[in-house]
Amino acid sequence: MTHLVIYEHPLNERIRTFLRLEHLFLQIDHFLPLKDAWSNRTTINGLLGTISIFSRSDLKTEILKELERHTTNLERIRRQPGVNMQALGQVLDDLEQAIHQVYRLDGQIGKKLRENEFLTAIMQRSSIPGGSCNFDLPQYHYWLNQPYEIRRNQMLEWLQELNPVREAIILLLNLIRTSNHPVREQAKEGFFQKSLETPSPAQMIRVGLPEGSSLFVEISGNKHRFSIRFLEAVDTGRPVASKQNVDFMLTSCVL
Repeated sequence: MTHLVIYEHPLNERIRTFLRLEHLFLQIDHFLPLKDAWSNRTTINGLLGTISIFSRSDLKTEILKELERHTTNLERIRRQPGVNMQALGQVLDDLEQAIHQVYRLDGQIGKKLRENEFLTAIMQRSSIPGGSCNFDLPQYHYWLNQPYEIRRNQMLEWLQELNPVREAIILLLNLIRTSNHPVREQAKEGFFQKSLETPSPAQMIRVGLPEGSSLFVEISGNKHRFSIRFLEAVDTGRPVASKQNVDFMLTSCVL
């Protein structure tokens, strides 16, 4: 099977925030095991990004609402014939565990991290280009020159506060991504548009193109309709809208 490059687009603000958090968690996962100071800086930048997102709204309530909505929907599916009860039971157990862990969080997510003066100082200076260099933040410079095990243990301790949220978001996005099967579609002259008329709200659009394709995708839309434009990348200047008919794989994630 041809390997596909997947382009995703959220269809509501809640999923948009979840995808951004997932992106930051994946960045942290990649760079945390690396021992050099520059990788640790990138890990800290990912952590600071999550703190910033959590400070903007009451995401604890948003995450719990989404977990409980999925639980209700899957409980309804349980009564339908032909359902794999073992697999469904495992998913429901995972959702129940995630709800329990998020409920146990004390206050707003990331509260302790926002009160950490060391991290706050880095965040404040990071808004300035080059503002986190050694003469601006000598304590950060000192920390980056500690043995890796000390730095690693400190970062794991900071991340522990976010682990229940991380697990919940990974679970939710996995359920959303696998909520429907991909279908083959064709964009006439590089453009595709579709209305979404489903009992449950659409959460996300996923578009797959073969690896090595000269095209990339721009998606816009909301829970009612979406459009996809296929563009040709160029070395300089703006991308060029494709005029060819493009075959692609489309998943409308509705759950």
